[in-house]
Amino acid sequence: MAGLRLMAEVSTVVGSSLDGEVVLRRLARLVVPVLADWCVVDLIGDELRRVALVHRDPDVRPAPYTAGMVLPAPGPVPGRAVERVLAGEGPLVSTEFPAADSPLGREHRQLIDAFGAHTEVLVPLRVRRRVLGVLGLVRTSPERPVTAEDLELIQDIAHRAAIALDNARLYASVRGAAHDLQRALLPELPDLGRLETAAHYLPAQDEAEVGGDWYDAFVLPDGAAALAVGDVCGHDRAAAVEMSKLQNMLRALAWDHQDPPSGILRRLDALMDYLRARTATAVFGRVDGPDGGPWTWSWSNAGHPPPLLLAPDGRTRYLGGAPDPLLGTGVPLPRTDRTEALRPGRTLLLYSDGLVERRGESLSRGMVRLRQQLALRAREPVGALCDSLLECMVPEPEDDVVLLALRVPGEG
Repeated sequence: MAGLRLMAEVSTVVGSSLDGEVVLRRLARLVVPVLADWCVVDLIGDELRRVALVHRDPDVRPAPYTAGMVLPAPGPVPGRAVERVLAGEGPLVSTEFPAADSPLGREHRQLIDAFGAHTEVLVPLRVRRRVLGVLGLVRTSPERPVTAEDLELIQDIAHRAAIALDNARLYASVRGAAHDLQRALLPELPDLGRLETAAHYLPAQDEAEVGGDWYDAFVLPDGAAALAVGDVCGHDRAAAVEMSKLQNMLRALAWDHQDPPSGILRRLDALMDYLRARTATAVFGRVDGPDGGPWTWSWSNAGHPPPLLLAPDGRTRYLGGAPDPLLGTGVPLPRTDRTEALRPGRTLLLYSDGLVERRGESLSRGMVRLRQQLALRAREPVGALCDSLLECMVPEPEDDVVLLALRVPGEG
């Protein structure tokens, strides 16, 4: 019955995180003291790396660990048990601990000398014919021998731990590829002369799929700077494809037509209807002015969070009234143009809703927080401003975030 309860708790821990090392540390805390007086977990990478060491007595301090221990060479290993397990043997049960004659063996012997050991069970964390690491459980008293039932339970735990670690690594690989794809779809910022720009894309922490958040900046044929941010409905590859289409269609329409921003968004809306595209929000506008200024920002907003303007003295202001309806509804709707003079030193901030939305919190509170945090960074360079703003606003992003900032030069 105790074994069944333990395995139920193991199942809960294995499914508690997509971070494999977090899972291993939680498992180590779970098996001590139920199955062992202390437990150690080492993982194989380019070198051997310790990720967990738990003793039943929290006041007992571990022996110093030599990071980056050299792994045993492939093939049969006549050395200590830990080296044999890392090479693929196991599980191994030991009650004798002879002197070590290798760096890895001496490291393991130092740990046993510090914590004590009567019976040690070393199990490879093996999955898909690969050894990912080793799980070690040690009992210090001869009155507590390892039974066949104990060994079966330990092997089951090691097997589940290895699967969890392998799944976590596969997830991280897929997630990394998805985010690389998302970043590849986003543009490099153009040289806008005296106008400083910075942009960031921050993927959601718990998403393995690409999303539909995007930004763009480019120079129009008449020399104006075009800026856009948007968010396509959904968090999957289809949303990324729609995002790329939307970005490219907007560029083509803005380049080919001399319409104001509202006219470009109307044309884009009609194309989305024709292509049966997903719904999306967007802010699109242009910054006009000669090289030495003054500059003017003209824009139209289709259901997106409003642009935010920052003055050099820290004053902030959201621009525009209520946004027009989002794109892709299939219903032709009127769209509004708005205009704002960009006085010297002003910073214009465009962003997606992931910057201001938090689970369990009203959107208005998030928008107030954004104004407050932006005001504190009025004198920071525009790139550093974006970096620190993301750090304080979204320490653990629940949604994708894009951020696009433009600053006009100050007087003189």
